[in-house]
Amino acid sequence: MAIDETKTFTPINIAVLTVSDTRTRDTDTSGDILAARISDAGHNIAARTIVKDNADLLAQQLGMWINDPGIDAIISTGGTGLTGRDVTPEALSKITDARDIPGFGELFRWLSFKTIGTSTVQSRACAVVARGTYIFALPGSNGAVKDGWDGILAEQLDSRNRPCNFVGLMPRLREK
Repeated sequence: MAIDETKTFTPINIAVLTVSDTRTRDTDTSGDILAARISDAGHNIAARTIVKDNADLLAQQLGMWINDPGIDAIISTGGTGLTGRDVTPEALSKITDARDIPGFGELFRWLSFKTIGTSTVQSRACAVVARGTYIFALPGSNGAVKDGWDGILAEQLDSRNRPCNFVGLMPRLREK
């Protein structure tokens, strides 16, 4: 990481969303890993829940969190594959005023290729910014969560990362 130690770290408020028909709070290992990494980095867990693989339910939950001024970013795990039940990208497309962050999915798949090879083409990891809130959608495996957080989000959600980071843009995300 290109962390400038002379700068002050600014913690942000992050909501964790697990997308699954089968996981419970007791079996949500990818959500646990993600929440631990967020906390260990010095950020705040603003909310955490599990929502079934249903685009309308997901969009509803995301909409509530987007409208919550106490949430700066949402990171989801699950629902980004190719099966009929994988609907996280479709839920993101239901959010009005969402702007794609195409580099996130591209970089995620590049990093994931190093771990799982060509199987990474089955991932639809993606990100948007909606009404001033970042939403990052990661696959549901423990390895994917580690790749996404350790390889991208830990740096980009650190206000000291140079030459730029997502946190530095936050005050300007609602500009018209």
